[in-house]
Amino acid sequence: MFNETYKLSNGVEIPKLGLGTWLLDDAQTEQAVRDAVSIGYRHIDTAQAYMNEVGVGKGIRSCGVAREELFITTKVTAEAKTYDTATQSINESLEKMGLDYVDLMIIHSPQPWVEFREEKRYFQENKEVWKAMEDAYKSGKVKAIGLSNFLQDDIDNILASCEIKPMVNQVLAHVSNTPFELIEFCQKNDILIEAYSPIAHGAVLNNAEVQVIADKYDVSVAQLCLRYAIQLGLVVIPKTANPNHMRNNAELDFTISNADMETLKNLERIQDYGEHSYFPVFGGKLK
Repeated sequence: MFNETYKLSNGVEIPKLGLGTWLLDDAQTEQAVRDAVSIGYRHIDTAQAYMNEVGVGKGIRSCGVAREELFITTKVTAEAKTYDTATQSINESLEKMGLDYVDLMIIHSPQPWVEFREEKRYFQENKEVWKAMEDAYKSGKVKAIGLSNFLQDDIDNILASCEIKPMVNQVLAHVSNTPFELIEFCQKNDILIEAYSPIAHGAVLNNAEVQVIADKYDVSVAQLCLRYAIQLGLVVIPKTANPNHMRNNAELDFTISNADMETLKNLERIQDYGEHSYFPVFGGKLK
């Protein structure tokens, strides 16, 4: 699994499987990066908002694998909505990680988190942020640039005036909550979809229907969910600090049948993401 990649529109290769680090602190992240790399992972995903970029950088420097063999993603903070604040966010991320470049830089959200999916869309502001991303790309600070949580009209706004097209859109996508229309739109525009929370932040683990299908393939529900997303052509970045889970998440050498894929595509949508349901990406609202 570790050697399987997709090719972005600019020719950069991105591993299909990565390690997510959301909700891990610096110390946990540093160890998780080392453990993941020793297991075989080469793709690490973080964000300025996660407040663990320092840990990612320490993990990279101490993991024993050359920097150029790793694919590192981070994200411009959602509140940076001018050219200057976006440029500052990019530079701060590089400084915190102690890196000369990152492989992928993403705008974390089309709106600040406290206004996520509200009426103000920040179309003009996101054009400014995208210009900062393009300039970072041209300067070599980032090898690829993309979006996160952008809806179709948010993406159209960027495509209407950009010099360099977005290469990815990282979105919430998992069994029982898969944005098929958005995925199709992005794929038609050569924008790779990355699935964050591909195991539904754990909310799908007790789903009896999913368990029945997982048992059929003699795999865990987590493995089934990851394979599902990969068969849809998505990158998956499951978050874990547990080395055993890291290993299991990479054991995806099976194929889900077309019939079972259809069943998984049409499951009743998950409404409750547990203790983290208040996060905007899960439908909650920050105060």
